[in-house]
Amino acid sequence: MKFPTPKSPTPLYDMPSFPPRVAVVRTNSATVLQDIQRCLELAQVDQALLKNVTTILKDNISWHFPFPGANTTPWQLEGTILALRNSGYTDLVSVQNKTVVTDAFKGEDLNNYVPIFKKYQVPVLFNFKNEDMKWVPYTPKHTLLVLDQIFEGGILLPDFFFGKNIVHLPTVKCHIYTTTTGAMKNAFGGLLNTLRHYTHTWIHETLVDLLTIQKEIHTGIFAVMDGTTAGNGPGPRTMYPVEKNVILCSADQVAIDAVAAKLMGFDPLSIPYIRLAHLRNLGCGNPRDIVIVGDDLSNENWQFRVGDNAVSKAGDILWFGPLKRLQHFFFRTPLVHLFVAASEIYHDYYRWPFKDKKVFEQWKENSQWGRLFQQYTALSEEI
Repeated sequence: MKFPTPKSPTPLYDMPSFPPRVAVVRTNSATVLQDIQRCLELAQVDQALLKNVTTILKDNISWHFPFPGANTTPWQLEGTILALRNSGYTDLVSVQNKTVVTDAFKGEDLNNYVPIFKKYQVPVLFNFKNEDMKWVPYTPKHTLLVLDQIFEGGILLPDFFFGKNIVHLPTVKCHIYTTTTGAMKNAFGGLLNTLRHYTHTWIHETLVDLLTIQKEIHTGIFAVMDGTTAGNGPGPRTMYPVEKNVILCSADQVAIDAVAAKLMGFDPLSIPYIRLAHLRNLGCGNPRDIVIVGDDLSNENWQFRVGDNAVSKAGDILWFGPLKRLQHFFFRTPLVHLFVAASEIYHDYYRWPFKDKKVFEQWKENSQWGRLFQQYTALSEEI
């Protein structure tokens, strides 16, 4: 494997004649479904998505266990379905993916998505099932930064994604490799197969390339971001949940990530994936140029910090440190299964039973959002 050299982030598009728009709405557990409807309307979803095509709902399952802040919330999913249906988007389909450490079936069950899909008759497809979709070669229309160098044999995409709207459903949280994670990172699981760990050394450039590709293949892109319980610390799984009671919506994937980053206390343009996407005119990463509609959170700074855990410390050495030039040996040979097993043991057999399950139980008992989650759990148990 030739070590990729990122290309210069030259602009790909002309700047739009209208300023980017991000809707920010304060919410609570009693009104959240109506507040999500209001958020989509403020963000002008009907101008972002076509109504005569299928709309993909791309939820985020960073961990199959229902750790607060890590995954799409059931009210985020239900509120988005209701808002889209009320706006005339009747053909909705959920697409799930798997990772080397996350079980999609377990995740949609434990996070209470299944009864919502059944209630609203939203079919669920899986990008790793051949009967649902095929992975086909794709030649980008625009110059990419790294992705075509990482996958030297060619870029493969799920054929079902072409010619459809997509609505991303991320949460407001930190990430050990990208500082923050949100709308742009949410494309990672859907558009890249289980070999996506090849990209980690160039993760920021990869996210920019994926947004470039999304703009080529989708008829519309939109994001509904849940900040009811936000994730502080070394995400996207092992975090410290903080109740923040906000929902964000936008058609500009860069702008919504920039606004979320600023709320968390980070300088958006200091985060490489936001800055690179901004320089390529894929969206706006400068909060001063973004029109915020809805509720005023301009003076908020949550002072989040990413920090480290055992996985991030190992990743720093293997993906970004002195061993990164040996990653072909570590991650493109059967040796990769040792790292997958180590991650699974750490997250599922150490962190969850001994630490994070307790946090989850306390959140269920003490937070308005935890109590709402229990209502969705009860609905799941009825089915």
